[in-house]
Amino acid sequence: MLALTLDAAKNIAVAVVIVFLAASIAAAWIMKTIVQKVATAFVLLLLAFAVYSQRTSLQDCADKVKGNFAREGTSVTVTDTECSFFGTSVTIKDPRTE
Repeated sequence: MLALTLDAAKNIAVAVVIVFLAASIAAAWIMKTIVQKVATAFVLLLLAFAVYSQRTSLQDCADKVKGNFAREGTSVTVTDTECSFFGTSVTIKDPRTE
């Protein structure tokens, strides 16, 4: 049977407390790093999804501009093209008016 003295038990307890404190500091630092990586990846994925979802708006805008240029021979009125990107209206000037 292993016999411990009171002083040895106190010394072991102090050592265990120091190990637990060091482990908690290391765990907090590692968790902070992991959370930062996850948060950064989440923000980048959210931005990628937002841009990817706007591809339809960009295609619609390109089709509108192409349609306005296609009517050049049939209409004497040249108009600018209004498009929406991320909910913001963007005016594409007709270069034939410059």
